[in-house]
Amino acid sequence: MPKTPTSDAATEVWFYHLERTGLEQALPELLEKTLQRGWKALVRVREAERMQHLDAALWTWRDESFLPHGPDDEPQATRQPILLTTGFDNANAADALFLVDGAEPGELSGYARCVVLFDGGDEAQLAVARAQWSKIKATGLPLSYWKQQARGWERQA
Repeated sequence: MPKTPTSDAATEVWFYHLERTGLEQALPELLEKTLQRGWKALVRVREAERMQHLDAALWTWRDESFLPHGPDDEPQATRQPILLTTGFDNANAADALFLVDGAEPGELSGYARCVVLFDGGDEAQLAVARAQWSKIKATGLPLSYWKQQARGWERQA
């Protein structure tokens, strides 16, 4: 039975520090795990061009895998299990919010989890992630920090 967030549950915020793979490899793996839980996902990006790039990357990620998704400007967007957007609405009633390229979290209530993915080799993304960590920590939401290691993801905090 899929876990469904309740309005009383605090959103867990997980920061993923990418060091060994790029976003195009890490994001689909995390989205696949999200769907396996029976959850819907909302992927928020800063720019429409990036959304188009991720849309194409998710369609061609693996031959043996299918990640049902679409951008928020297409018909039936609200029915997508994975919705790509630049906006702040939770149009597909997602359980998990994924933030990439320094996208702002906005309101987190209603999500079971928020996943912030950032490139460890990009100083601008590191700075944004540090600022987001501090801001979210001040709200009292539960935080986790995951770092990419040779043997996979390891929780650091």
